[in-house]
Amino acid sequence: MTAQEPQQHDARDAARLHDAEALARRLDRPMGVLGVVFVFVVLGQLLATDPLLVTILGVLSWLFWAVFVGEFLLRAYVAGFHRAFWKKNWWQIIFLLVPFLRFFRALQALRFVRLSRFARFGSVISAGVRGTRSAGRLLTGRIAWLVAVTTVVVLVASQLLYLGGSYETYGAALHQAALATITGGGIETSTPLARFLEVALAVYSVVVFATLAGSLGAYFLRPQPEAAAAPED
Repeated sequence: MTAQEPQQHDARDAARLHDAEALARRLDRPMGVLGVVFVFVVLGQLLATDPLLVTILGVLSWLFWAVFVGEFLLRAYVAGFHRAFWKKNWWQIIFLLVPFLRFFRALQALRFVRLSRFARFGSVISAGVRGTRSAGRLLTGRIAWLVAVTTVVVLVASQLLYLGGSYETYGAALHQAALATITGGGIETSTPLARFLEVALAVYSVVVFATLAGSLGAYFLRPQPEAAAAPED
């Protein structure tokens, strides 16, 4: 092995990683749209009662998941399955594997209710993470991005409250989640999950308020362009 071979190998790896990042940027918009739609598909699965609609939404959910996995594996292939790629994207693997837990819903018949409930929680959280990342891909304006992320946070929090049994109807859960997210107010129920979400949403509302205040302050305090010189007589 010559002295130049390790350098050439490192250069090829760097080029592959660069190509994988370029591919991710090209796929940002279509994958972002799918990510936002996926949030509402998961919400529909939670609320649907008609067997045909439940089946359709279930098939759509798995199709979306297959696309997400395929896109991730394609980027890994372009990167040459390099260790640096896995090190950078390890957290995406977790959220891609979470939907597999939905297979354990069948274990309800064997009284593994807690495991099944965890699988449903995991699916909701996975969809929420995908939705917030998609909003970041699609929206460049800070305010628009913040509105989109807040909407996803409200939807995810309301689904968790409903799944956790904090509220009997999804409408009540959505109302409480929206108030807690926007105003930082408390959630009426006192279950452990509700208390955790109450604190998390209160912190999020403070961050949102600070971001909005900073954006508005930057807008009004930005230097104004100098007025054009008056034409000479």
